[in-house]
Amino acid sequence: MNTSHGPDTKLIRALLKDQHPDLAALDIHPPVRGWDNELWRLGGQLALRLPRTDRAPELIRKEHRWLPELAVQLPLPVPTPLRLGEPSVLFPQPWTIVKWLKGEPADRTPLSPARGDHAADTLAAFLRALHQPAPTTAPSNPYRTAPLDTLTEAFERQVREFADDVPPGVRAVWEDSVAAPGPQGPPVWLHCDLHPANAVVTDDALSGVLDFGELCAGDPAIDLAAAWMLLPNGRAPRFFTAYANADDAMVRRARGRAILHSLALIGIGRAGDRGLPGGKVTWGHAGRAALSRVVADG
Repeated sequence: MNTSHGPDTKLIRALLKDQHPDLAALDIHPPVRGWDNELWRLGGQLALRLPRTDRAPELIRKEHRWLPELAVQLPLPVPTPLRLGEPSVLFPQPWTIVKWLKGEPADRTPLSPARGDHAADTLAAFLRALHQPAPTTAPSNPYRTAPLDTLTEAFERQVREFADDVPPGVRAVWEDSVAAPGPQGPPVWLHCDLHPANAVVTDDALSGVLDFGELCAGDPAIDLAAAWMLLPNGRAPRFFTAYANADDAMVRRARGRAILHSLALIGIGRAGDRGLPGGKVTWGHAGRAALSRVVADG
């Protein structure tokens, strides 16, 4: 089948008939394009994910291997892989069928300040459940888990590039984060990409977490950056109280991670403002808001 112009409904139906015929009669909804995958909703409960980047097939197989085991212990819904589609003459890469999560991503519908305490408690419970010691066979993610002091060059480059969006005080918070003692405990399971576009909001509340493609083992501070990435102003202290397992050094490292995540979102947002491929305007708004929160709490 010719897919030179991108997947279409005919291809999705053919894939289902070929490998999962019991699902082939489900309604197929127009796709949503994520960073690495294209998501086709199937009926009301499922979605089919097709890779759209070179690295996506590896991430799909990683999620299919690990996420079902982790999902059973998590207190929020996640897009648990249910079935795997293998490469074929119809489509040359693996694909997967996952649970569909209803709601809106938080970069489009930020969490409501009126329910900020509830969001802080919900996020803390989710990460506390996820952050269990990871096995030695857990996937690694060398760049995402690199020590902060090895990322100063990237920080400096982005601060120069995005100077108009960098509030006073960012450098001081960054330097304090870099100076914080490193992790002392064993590596734990990490989402490792917990920013607003990967959080689902329903009725102003945090209702799910998306995209575990960066799943790996490492320092919990990497995920704890979500205290500023996701939550409304001033809710980080409540979040850390509810999380209960973060010492001062971990909180300081988490601030540094939040700065890096925020700058990355700002860069993608600027690309969106210019209409460039891969750019997402809403990510820029989310990144600037998060950076302001980090500095205010730093």
